[in-house]
Amino acid sequence: MVTILTGCLGMPKGVKPVDDFDVSRYLGKWYEIARLDHSFERGLTRVTAEYSLRDDGGINVLNRGFSTRKNKWEEATGKAFVVESEDIGYLKVSFFGPFYGSYVVFELDQDDYQYSFISGPDTSYLWFLARTPQVPDELLQRFIDRASSLGFDTQSLILVDQGGDAN
Repeated sequence: MVTILTGCLGMPKGVKPVDDFDVSRYLGKWYEIARLDHSFERGLTRVTAEYSLRDDGGINVLNRGFSTRKNKWEEATGKAFVVESEDIGYLKVSFFGPFYGSYVVFELDQDDYQYSFISGPDTSYLWFLARTPQVPDELLQRFIDRASSLGFDTQSLILVDQGGDAN
């Protein structure tokens, strides 16, 4: 069991978390631009992630998306904590009690914190988040190229429909 749980806190080969990470600058609302498919997000559009500080030093996580099939908003709340040190973009996140998974920020707009490339424990978990619902084509292509070079299946990427206001 320990091996299984520890494996969930690993990262794909070649993925390295960013240095000079500042949790306080990372807080706030992010729009999901692209992702690999998983059952917990399947069919959701207008997906956002919102991060805020917890009293215990961790981070509150609120993921929200619109289910077109159910015609309603769905939310998942979780918590995240730094794994190694405050200045490394390597967190563990949990939505299900004591079970944590990796949240590895492997590229980040260090100047303005306007975009972030995130991996989970293996190459089946991948997200591209931005502070705005749309990004320039060049930035999307940069994400695809970088993720592909790290072994992610970018042919299976879902480009998230952010149509309308994601509030």
